[in-house]
Formats: sequence, structure tokens, C-alpha cells
Amino acid sequence: MIDLKRAVERARTSSFQLRLLNLALDRMVPFNKPHGFRIVEIGDDHITTLIPYRKRNFNHIRGLHACALATLSEFTTGFLLLTKLDARKYRLIMQRLEMDYHYQGKMNSMATYSITEETMQQQIIEPLKTQDSVVIVCEVKIHDEAGNHLTTGKVHWQIKDWQKVRTKLQR
Repeated sequence: MIDLKRAVERARTSSFQLRLLNLALDRMVPFNKPHGFRIVEIGDDHITTLIPYRKRNFNHIRGLHACALATLSEFTTGFLLLTKLDARKYRLIMQRLEMDYHYQGKMNSMATYSITEETMQQQIIEPLKTQDSVVIVCEVKIHDEAGNHLTTGKVHWQIKDWQKVRTKLQR
């Protein structure tokens, strides 16, 4: 199993380590592998990811498929949150996804998302001291290589301390 925090730290300053992280993510999230998503840049408070313009990501009119763009929005926001939270302490699950489509994607495109430490403290860490769970809305924008604004996604993530998670037994 990969030490995500360590891999991300290394990937921030090394293109080789970033390639290794992307390869590991293809194995860890096999659903996303066919799309060819890649982390292009990751910083302390931001992430940029790529969706390549290729046949597997096309819709019926050779544009980037709406669902592939939505999946990239989920991946981008969720990954950054996971790198900033302790995955052993907090469970992250998508509650809702809202997408606005502005322009048809006809080339490689990038999703960008950022969240500050202050926002993390105010909207997640502090409220979880008195609540069982919180929902944070993460806005992510996707632009193509020409700068056209393709989508605005609002990903609603429910975050909960693992100690407060209760599941029903499946029979």
C-alpha cells in the first residue's frame, strides 16, 4: 500500500515522483484508469489535473463526455481533500455532485481546485469536534488548453470521523 502523504510530498518537487504517483493512482482507482486522468501539479493548497482529449473520453459528437468531466471534478476535489486530511481518521464520501457545462471540450483540459488550511479548520476540523459529520462544497473549474471555461462543478463531500461511522450489516 502506498503512503499517500509521502508520495504527494515527493511528487510536489519531482516530475519522476509525480509520474510514479499517477501510476499508483491508476492501480488504486481502477475506475478512472481508462480516462487517463493525470495530476499535473499539486501544491500545499491546490491541485491541477488533466483529462486528455482522446477517444475513450469522447461523447457522440467527439467532445469530452459530460460524465468524464464530472468524474474528473470528483477525483480532483476528493484527492486534494484526502491529502490534507488524515484518511485513517476521517471518512470522505461524495454526497452530491452538481455540474454546469459552459463550453464543449475539444482538446486536453485541466481541472483546478484549491482549499486553504484556514478553510479546512473552519469548515471541517472545528465543526467535527461537535458534530457527527460535515458537508463541504468544493467548487472546481475545468478549462481547455485554449483557456475556454468548460465546466464548473460543485462536489458536496460528507466528512465524518471513522469512529462515528455506523454501517448496517448486509445479509
